[in-house]
Amino acid sequence: MVEKRVVYNGELRSQEELDAYYKPVKKSFWKRILQHKIFYLMILPCLIHYTVFSYWPMAGNILAFKEFGFNTGMFGGDWVGFKYFEQFFNDPRSMLYVRNTLVISSMKLFLYLPFPIMLALMFNEVKQPRLRDTLQTVTYLPYFISWVVVIGLMNALLAPNTGLLNQVIANLGGDGSKFWMMDRTLFYPLTFLSYLWKEVGWDSIIYFSAIVAISPSLFEAAAIDGAGKLRQMWHVTIPGIRGTIILLFIMSLGSILSAGFDQVFLMQNPGNADVSEIIDTYVVRTGLQGGQFGYSTAISLMQGLVGLVLTVIVNHIADKKFDSAVW
Repeated sequence: MVEKRVVYNGELRSQEELDAYYKPVKKSFWKRILQHKIFYLMILPCLIHYTVFSYWPMAGNILAFKEFGFNTGMFGGDWVGFKYFEQFFNDPRSMLYVRNTLVISSMKLFLYLPFPIMLALMFNEVKQPRLRDTLQTVTYLPYFISWVVVIGLMNALLAPNTGLLNQVIANLGGDGSKFWMMDRTLFYPLTFLSYLWKEVGWDSIIYFSAIVAISPSLFEAAAIDGAGKLRQMWHVTIPGIRGTIILLFIMSLGSILSAGFDQVFLMQNPGNADVSEIIDTYVVRTGLQGGQFGYSTAISLMQGLVGLVLTVIVNHIADKKFDSAVW
């Protein structure tokens, strides 16, 4: 068998010699860190943040299996096993809390999903940059308003007698004394509309950025083939941002049992209590107000585990079916 040789720098070398010469030298772990120390320093604040506020507090999950006492501390109590989980599922009202949570979180996850996409598509059709920037600013500014202010505005607009809506109804000859916020049949629509108004502009920025990244040649080819604006959106734009849609959907799925504490808690009142009591508000009432720290920790742990399992399953399906996943 004839050995393959090549000429390198005027000398005849074998392929094995060249491979050995160009073989990358493996560096130790700490040498690689020193080599890229600037990049590691850039992510250091992020690592510290998640270590302090996300990973270290996870040690408190042990309270879901221990009896907490102020004299024994977090780790000194007796083991109780799955007592708190059984207590939650044996509570006749627990399924009501789960149902309310699923209804609200499903609205925010599934019903809300098309709106930021449609808003981003509309922004993409505005050809004047100054007008588009103005419209985007107007739509995403509510995102920076706290839920305390938003719910306060809702209470002022929908208040009986003095609210704007009731004043309009009274001027038209109707009854202007209705307390709209206490109507249980209006709780879900008001929750969704307020969430939509506050979040849609901010979320549309992500989809708009994905749309801008699509190659203009694809739109030109579709136009040459006779596709109008609607067909270009359906056959070019939507497939082009499919990966972004799947990614954001998977990331949002982890909070399927967390319907948003701030908004719901501020909108609660005696009139809508049976449809507004969700797992998050129940945890706060039993844990912080009732002092049942182990019980509330067990419920929160259950929320996180359900979200984790659903995220892993949907991520696996998306990876197999659409070749797009978080990991």
